[in-house]
Amino acid sequence: MSRIGKHPVPVPAGVTVTVTGQTVTAKGKLGQLSAVLVDEILAKLEDGHVVIQPRNDSVRARQNWATQRTVVNNLVNGVNTGFTRNLEINGVGYKAAVQGKELVLNLGFSHDIRYPIPEGITIKCDRPTAVSISGADKQQVGQIAAEIRSYRPPEPYKGKGVKYDNEVIIRKEGKKK
Repeated sequence: MSRIGKHPVPVPAGVTVTVTGQTVTAKGKLGQLSAVLVDEILAKLEDGHVVIQPRNDSVRARQNWATQRTVVNNLVNGVNTGFTRNLEINGVGYKAAVQGKELVLNLGFSHDIRYPIPEGITIKCDRPTAVSISGADKQQVGQIAAEIRSYRPPEPYKGKGVKYDNEVIIRKEGKKK
């Protein structure tokens, strides 16, 4: 029995969830998201909760049970409250700014990096060294944060680069005389 999969997904007020076949659709104040579940998983809507169950006792059904429950939970939480990833930029002269529908990054290269902001995603720069990425789709928010971080990952000697706000950079000792 799955420890995560056995818990039903609560549907908060202001969010409507519809289950048609293998497609689960959630609609809330931040938009509409949908996901197609694998064939071995059955989703039902019961008194304000979405219940995820395996159709049979096969290995694939048990493997995907908790994963599909988490996908549905991310749909419901995404359209209700949304998800946010924060990035920090460290380094002399490294900075970021939002100009129109683009994120402009100065990361020590000879040119600025211009990252187009996709639909459904909000990017804010409260300070030149802090980037906040928000949206309803958890996977898309994480992917965009990873792409921005990949332009200049943090290096272990001085810690220069783009890192997640909760990421710990293990520092190395420099050259000795």
